[in-house]
Amino acid sequence: MKWMLSKRMMVAGTKSFARGGAVSAATVLIMTVTLAIIASLIFLSALLTYTLQVVSDKVDISVYFVTTASETEILAVKDQLMKLPQVASVTYTSADESLAMFRSRHATDQLTLQALDELGGNPLDASLEVRAKNPSEYESIVKFLESSPALSSGGASIVDRINYAQNKEVIDRLSLAIQATREIGLAVVILFASASILIAFATIRLAIYTAKDEIAVMRLVGASNLYIQGPFIVTGVITGVIAALVVLLLLWPATWYAGTKTVGWFGGFNLAAYYGDHFLGVFSILVLSGIILGAVASMLAINKYLKV
Repeated sequence: MKWMLSKRMMVAGTKSFARGGAVSAATVLIMTVTLAIIASLIFLSALLTYTLQVVSDKVDISVYFVTTASETEILAVKDQLMKLPQVASVTYTSADESLAMFRSRHATDQLTLQALDELGGNPLDASLEVRAKNPSEYESIVKFLESSPALSSGGASIVDRINYAQNKEVIDRLSLAIQATREIGLAVVILFASASILIAFATIRLAIYTAKDEIAVMRLVGASNLYIQGPFIVTGVITGVIAALVVLLLLWPATWYAGTKTVGWFGGFNLAAYYGDHFLGVFSILVLSGIILGAVASMLAINKYLKV
């Protein structure tokens, strides 16, 4: 019996959508715009995440060691750092490598090179470049370095300096930007989701208004609220699914065109490549959003005609 009732509601909802004509088309159009906004938020969120990750990858701290520190002692510090869960990577640069890079950077500055030669030695220190998994974790890494591990056998610290103080402002701003982006992104999603339901509600309510006489007759003959609601909910779900498929179809040429034009602006982020790699995720979000928006908007719109 329940299966027959469900089947009747699905058939009635499908026929109602087909008979809707221009009203159904208008509803699909409004829902398409709504889901396109949601799709835009998905890509915007991905772009911001990528941009923040690129910036995060360029932020690190350098630990410089005294010239008397041996390579063995420095590599021991590196091993201890690599064991920390906050650390993503540690790169060792010897004093000779630092000197070679310095000479390369100042290859055209003869005055600087001449002054360096007059020193008669290598004034540069060996160093470790430490990159954290999260910018907010640099402070704990610095505290770890200052508190225990970098001691020579004689008890004197082999760490000359750490450039965390110079980078702290940049790191703090980056951490704040990541947190703010996540919070603002969530607020925007909630705002547009609410607006989407209201827009879909207004449009679907117009479609239901055309069937108000049919609803009144169904109530007179004793039809249950579920039986009356069912076909309209099915119609809303069909509207949402069709709108989602339209958006998914339109995204292919849109992301391809935008990707070829803006990949240089976004530091290598390609919208078309992202869409292809995450198609199943985008598909699921849009179809599910279309179903939920269509069903919820239909339930809210039909409630007025169910009141005695």
